[in-house]
Amino acid sequence: MKRIVTFGTFDLFHVGHLRILDRCKAIGDYLAVGVSTDEFSFHKKGRYPIYPFTQRMEILCALRAVDVAFAEDSFERKREYLIEQKADVLVMGDDWKGKFDNFSDIVQVVYLTRTPSISTTAIVETIRK
Repeated sequence: MKRIVTFGTFDLFHVGHLRILDRCKAIGDYLAVGVSTDEFSFHKKGRYPIYPFTQRMEILCALRAVDVAFAEDSFERKREYLIEQKADVLVMGDDWKGKFDNFSDIVQVVYLTRTPSISTTAIVETIRK
């Protein structure tokens, strides 16, 4: 069984999220998704997610492509998460290209092209305007 792991905040869930998760699942047999906690999201982006962690987890766990979702609370623990999840492949969006190559000693690292013209940040900015 080929185990895939990916990470994200998955706030304001949109078609780009759905497409990348489906593409992750197509790479292997089992997809584990690390979901940024509210505090970690604030640390990364300087703002809290619109939807709280528990709701984002509920959405992800309801998706056909996702076998399990787990809490991600730190960049520093990524290696630990990959080992805990028995990952064979780490998949990330290409906006992170090169940033996780240091894990290639324990997993294959794959960067997927993001869905063009859609992002949670852009949606939040549109709403604010």
